[in-house]
Order: sequence, then C-alpha cells, then structure tokens
Amino acid sequence: QVQLVESGGGLVQAGGSLRLSCVASGRAFSTYAMGWFRQAPGKEREFVAAVTWNGGSTSYADSDKGRFTISRDNAKNTVYLQMNSLKPEDTAVYYCAADSPPYGSSWNIVRRYDYWGQGTQVTVSS
Repeated sequence: QVQLVESGGGLVQAGGSLRLSCVASGRAFSTYAMGWFRQAPGKEREFVAAVTWNGGSTSYADSDKGRFTISRDNAKNTVYLQMNSLKPEDTAVYYCAADSPPYGSSWNIVRRYDYWGQGTQVTVSS
C-alpha cells in the first residue's frame, strides 16, 4: 500500500505562485507514473499534469500549459507541481496520484491511477 501526502497549498492572490509537494511512502516510488488532479466544488475531478516514472516525459492540461510545471525527485520520493500566474479559476483541492506498472494509456483518466492523496486546498483570490 502506498500513502501519498500533499502539502504546499494555501491562499494566494491572482498572478501569484505556489509549489505543491507530494511525498510517497515505500520504495517503489521510482516505478510510478505520477499525476496531479484538482477538484473544485460541484465539479468533477480534472487532470492537471503528469510525469513518467523517470521524469522523462510530462503532460499537461491545455489550461495549465505554460503556467504549471510538474517534476519529481525519486531520491526524495516526491513529486512537485510549480504553479505560476495563478488565476481564480485554479481554486480547487489538488490531489496527487500514482499509477503503478503496468501503466495506463491516458494521462487524464482518473481510473488509471491506483493511489491517491487526501488533497491540499489552493485558493486564488481576485
């Protein structure tokens, strides 16, 4: 069983930045593809970004390209989401998720991911 713990959320003004972190338990972190999702009140959980097990490839939602950067440090069992130029519509609970091998085929599919954190709140004020 893998446990994922997110941190780094908070309240920020529009145009500001936040860096989210997600720490995973266990020794298999370096084999997981990792993703970030978010869920706003009354809306479905939506894909934000993902990274392959070795950090060699990344994927982003169209709305986040150029503003968000996903990265990982396998030595620290941690995946990051750097968020710049934040907008009020980015307000949501942000979740990290792990996809263990064999990997799914589509980054943005919730059911692809086997493990989820409990989320961290990001609030962007206008």
